[in-house]
Amino acid sequence: MDGKVTQPRQASEDLQAVRLLLERLGIDPSDLVCLPEQRDPVPTFAVYIPIVAGAVSAGTRRTYGPYWNQLQTRWGSRGIDEPSPSEIKQLAEHAKASAVVRSNSRGGRGAAENFIAALRCLYRHAEDDRLIKPEDNPAARVSKPHRLASPRRALTAQELTEINEITASTGNDPELDSLLLRLHTETACRRGGALNLRPRDLDRHQCLVYLREKGDTTRWQPVSPSLMAHLMAHGNSRGAIDPNGQLLRYRNSVRITRRRYDYLWNRVGKHLPWVATQGISTHWIRHTTLTWVERSHGYATAQAFAGHSSAATMNIAGTTATYVKASIHDVALALSALTNESHPLAPQTAGSPRLP
Repeated sequence: MDGKVTQPRQASEDLQAVRLLLERLGIDPSDLVCLPEQRDPVPTFAVYIPIVAGAVSAGTRRTYGPYWNQLQTRWGSRGIDEPSPSEIKQLAEHAKASAVVRSNSRGGRGAAENFIAALRCLYRHAEDDRLIKPEDNPAARVSKPHRLASPRRALTAQELTEINEITASTGNDPELDSLLLRLHTETACRRGGALNLRPRDLDRHQCLVYLREKGDTTRWQPVSPSLMAHLMAHGNSRGAIDPNGQLLRYRNSVRITRRRYDYLWNRVGKHLPWVATQGISTHWIRHTTLTWVERSHGYATAQAFAGHSSAATMNIAGTTATYVKASIHDVALALSALTNESHPLAPQTAGSPRLP
């Protein structure tokens, strides 16, 4: 009997102690009660997408922007916590079915993958902003389509020669297009790396260009003295005066965009049918250069030449990869062999491989 009486008494004393503590802290017990209707509402897609778009890089915004626009059109008035994984899968299938058909299209798989990636990016920000809990993230429970092996390959010397010949002999600005191909061949840079080049990114004394590519990665990349001279002359003759402005321009000093690459490869494809049939693009040039570097100077040099992180290699090769990574001098040596030109940073060693 005493035990039964003591328990309610103890509970009452504990409650009294809690109330006393809250009173000393100046907290009203009613403030601790949060009814569902009193919680801050979760934002709609129309409200939250612009917030996320302003928080990501320009490259991410360019890639995911079209898919975020689709979400705003279809789900703009819905809260971001409303859609289910099944609804996201339905929209991913719609993106796959409505993808633009190009010569290198693969059934819209890339569109579906990018759509899901765009949703995951949106919901990762929602988690960070404490708008949803990780276990309530619907995009995390939707699998991306299995990525197929890339059809890209290294071009043969004959194929690369034919492409360069057509580029230099046709079009409304063959000088510009030839310079683009030369730049991508020597540096294996991506389109973004070329378009981001500024006059201040040219180190003519050591023949280096400062590449800024996807994922906010940056690196100094060796180029041949002749390419450096052409880049300097191009900027001077086409009005690239601002050190922080874009280097590559048309004759009227207007900056080039990605559309120039579309024009280039469409033109080459009309003269070389195999280019159009296989969907050859600038990224094939990157494959070509990096394959040659790997074959002649080893994997570590090819990795540095490409600007890839060594973290992925460490997962496979272990800690040794940290000690055997290539330096900028190794990259310069490979470039010197590729172009048959001496480079200020390339060590002069006897018996180094040379490109015929």
